[in-house]
Formats: sequence, structure tokens, C-alpha cells
Amino acid sequence: MTRRSWIQFLFLSALWGASYLFIELALEDVSPPVVVFARTALAALVLLPLALRGGALAGLRERASVVAALAFVQVAAPFMLISFGQEHISSSLAGILVASAPIFTFLLAIRLDPAGRARGVGVLGVVMGISGVILLLGVDAGGGAAVLLGGLMVVLASLGYALGAFYLRRNLGDLRPIGTVTASMGASAAMALPFALADLPSELPGLQATGALLVLGAAGTGLAFVLFYTLINEIGPPKASLVAYVAPGFAVLYGVTLLGEPFGPATFGGLLLIVGGSWLTAEGRVPWRPRPVVPAAAPQPSTATEVSR
Repeated sequence: MTRRSWIQFLFLSALWGASYLFIELALEDVSPPVVVFARTALAALVLLPLALRGGALAGLRERASVVAALAFVQVAAPFMLISFGQEHISSSLAGILVASAPIFTFLLAIRLDPAGRARGVGVLGVVMGISGVILLLGVDAGGGAAVLLGGLMVVLASLGYALGAFYLRRNLGDLRPIGTVTASMGASAAMALPFALADLPSELPGLQATGALLVLGAAGTGLAFVLFYTLINEIGPPKASLVAYVAPGFAVLYGVTLLGEPFGPATFGGLLLIVGGSWLTAEGRVPWRPRPVVPAAAPQPSTATEVSR
């Protein structure tokens, strides 16, 4: 990786890790549906000129129902679950739990993609990841049923990311990714709009919440995907997808330093177990061993689990 690629990689990790901070700040003045509508609408506006300029929207109109289904499973529903979940749990905890998406991808592949499922240490990764979720929700979170429910909502959002990856590869894998993301964001904004209108705040949001929504939508969602696809083109999907293992660290850093969220031994243990388990399930190897050579004809691992961070 060049110095430019490293800078882009770290900046993208910082942006995606900050998403949970911005959600937390926005929720002080607006409801979860408003957060979801604002971030998806702004992201669509940022991505639309790029998609149009590159002709990336071609072929999407004929598959509008497929795009709508993808938008619901991988964008609208997960974003809504995360926003509702963060009403009860910290931003750093949400950032860690979302990193469990590759674990669900491994489990779903047993049924949906037998040829592409991981083997060997991938099973160990699943056990590690599930142990991390149990540690965080059962020991670290505390706070009773409301906190447990909030954490489970975020975990369920990760399942949506994993399901969406398979659905995308099977039904829209031949289309330009940035066009698919742009259309999915627009469709998700349309889905969230009725709920946002029904739950508008009685007063205008403050500057902090407004700024958080603007940065979350335009930068944390829109600009982040521009960077992500730039990295895919420059360094390849496997290396670009490693951002999923760095972003939770930024989420914890922001939550602890800027919001004063607690960070104890259980949080640290849960972070290591979930991120490490996700690495093993996605890579199918321990970090110090070289990546296995994949035949050219074999299907490449999808990076779609990162599409909706």
C-alpha cells in the first residue's frame, strides 16, 4: 500500500468509526427515523453526481424491486435498528457489536454459499465472536432489559448486513457498486421518510444535532463510500475490507474520549473477541499466516458487508 492509500484507509476507518458518535449526538434532539432519513438522503445526494457521471445507474430501473429489497435488508432496517439500539447502549458498544457481521456471513454461508464458506479456524472465529457478544451484553453492558434489547438490535443489524451481502452478490453483482449503493440509499430514504414525518421533533434541532446529521450523512455515509470504492480500485477488495476491523477501535476511542463512555476489561475483552473472531471467519486464517491463493475462476469474497456502515 502506498502512503496515499494508507491515509485514505485510516481516514475511512475514522469516518466509519465516528458514525456511532454522530448518531449518539443526533439522538439528543431527533428520533431514530429522522436520523435514518437524514443520513440516507444526504448520502444519496453526495453519491448521485458520481454515479451519474460514471453511468453507474444503468440497469437499475429494470430491477427496482430488487434494489428496494436490498435497501430494506442492508440499509434501512439495519440503520433503524442501530439508531433505536443506541438509545439504550453506548456508541462504542454499538461500534463493537456491528463488527460481528462477518460472523453471521460465515454462518449464513453454510446454507447459502457452500462453495464460499470458510473452514478451519473460521469455526474458532465464530465461537470467539459469539463469546464476545455474550461478554458485552451479559457482563459489560449492564442496565437491565432495555440495554440488552438495544444491544440485540445492533446485533440484528449486523445480520442484515450479512444477508444483504449474499442478496447483492446473487441479484445485483453484475452492476456497478457505486450505482447500487446510490440507489439503495435513495430507496432507504424513501422508506424512512413516512416514519420521520410521523416523529418530527417539536422544536428545531440544535446546532450540535444538526451538524452531527450533516456529517453523518454527507461524510460518514456518502464520502465514506467514495473512499471505500477508491480503495477497492487501488488496493483490492480484501485489503480494503480490513477497514471493518479498524473502525471499531475508532468508535471506542471517540466514545471514551469525547462522550466519556466507560471502557473496562470486559469491553476490551469483547472488542478483541468480536474483531478477532470476525477476522478469522472472514479470512479463514490466523493473522500471521499468508493468505491462501484463490483460483482465478473462484468467486471472490464480497465486500458488500461494508456497504451500509
